[in-house]
Amino acid sequence: MSKPATSTTLPGGTFKLADDLILTRVGYGAMQLAGPHVFGPPADHDGAIAVLREVVKLGINHIDTSDFYGQAVDDNLENLGLDTLDVVNLRVGGLDAPEPGSIAEPFRVLVEMQQEGLIKHLGVSTVTAEQIAEAQSIAPIVCVQNFYNIAHRQDDSLIDSLAEQGIAYVPYFPLGGFSPLQSDTLFSVAARLNARPMGVALAWLLQRSPNILLIPGTSSVEHLRENVAGAGLQLPDDAIKELDGIGGPSRTGIRPSRQGG
Repeated sequence: MSKPATSTTLPGGTFKLADDLILTRVGYGAMQLAGPHVFGPPADHDGAIAVLREVVKLGINHIDTSDFYGQAVDDNLENLGLDTLDVVNLRVGGLDAPEPGSIAEPFRVLVEMQQEGLIKHLGVSTVTAEQIAEAQSIAPIVCVQNFYNIAHRQDDSLIDSLAEQGIAYVPYFPLGGFSPLQSDTLFSVAARLNARPMGVALAWLLQRSPNILLIPGTSSVEHLRENVAGAGLQLPDDAIKELDGIGGPSRTGIRPSRQGG
């Protein structure tokens, strides 16, 4: 199993995704920098550039750049000015849950692109354990990207299985996505630790398993810094035990969000 290194000052250190690719466990998701519906140029061009410069300044080398994984390889190569993409995820399901069925055909298309030298490593997104196994029967994968956070814990056993194989798990919507996390338990623990609730949620993810890599997104430099600082919280055992109950069978402490975004 791959283990996080300590060669970076960022929370969680690094994770060896492949022999030629060591990523900071705290990453950045660039989806919020795009225009409406994740298309087109950002509303604030200078602000977007400032965020990306801060990402680099902080030492983050794990940047998630596309919302449509596996569907726009050529566009990504052109827009990023690259000859090869480090990792491309085949996104199978929607935003909330995987779609059943075989993923062999579209995954083989990515394998062909990999063989052509356009892609270095392959991953899958919004998939079941069975679909992961199917992909692995065709070609190695280095990461899985699914919907997961402190309140949405359906992939608990999958994360543990992937950790044993040294495969990274990258939870999208780590802070709830379009329905930001709303938990009395989370807020209570955060208040006791004199911390921000979303920072506690990120710290919990980093401490959940060493193969979890974070890609929280933001269009604000200040918010980016808050996310990194929050992820660096060292949660005590009693806090972790209490937070673990949020995503349990009874989903303790969860209430519907009234917020969007």
